[in-house]
Amino acid sequence: MLTAVVEKLKTKFPNDVISSNEFRGETTVHAKKENIVAVCRFLCDDESSLFDYCTDICGADAYTPENRFEVIYNLYSTRLNHRIRVKVFIDESDLHCPSVISVWAGANWPERETFDMFGIIFDGHDDLRRMYMPEEFEYHPLRKDFPMMGIPDSIPLPRK
Repeated sequence: MLTAVVEKLKTKFPNDVISSNEFRGETTVHAKKENIVAVCRFLCDDESSLFDYCTDICGADAYTPENRFEVIYNLYSTRLNHRIRVKVFIDESDLHCPSVISVWAGANWPERETFDMFGIIFDGHDDLRRMYMPEEFEYHPLRKDFPMMGIPDSIPLPRK
């Protein structure tokens, strides 16, 4: 576990780090979404972590009444060769999360994909539009309440 990094993070952000754990050699930190940009900036810039590469951002639908969704940031340090996962909870009644493209420009497309598939809105994202589904499509296919066979006639399909 990245004990020194996690302890430094907890010291710097005592009210924003909810929990941390290690499972099978992978470190995960749960943080509050309100200050995720500052947490990510610290992880990117601090000499003990140097997480200069955001390998992926994705969503998850836990389908629980509170904290239904999660945004998961998978980070990698190219200089120190270590990884960390940072998660934030997203309540179904407030699907907004601050964008981290000011920290990693490469977060642009993963945030768009998460928006398209889960409907999580990244505040501050300068080009938040759908990637896979048409703009007029009102559903989000990776939510657990989306039917496995899709919704008939929800998007026009090409005819033979």
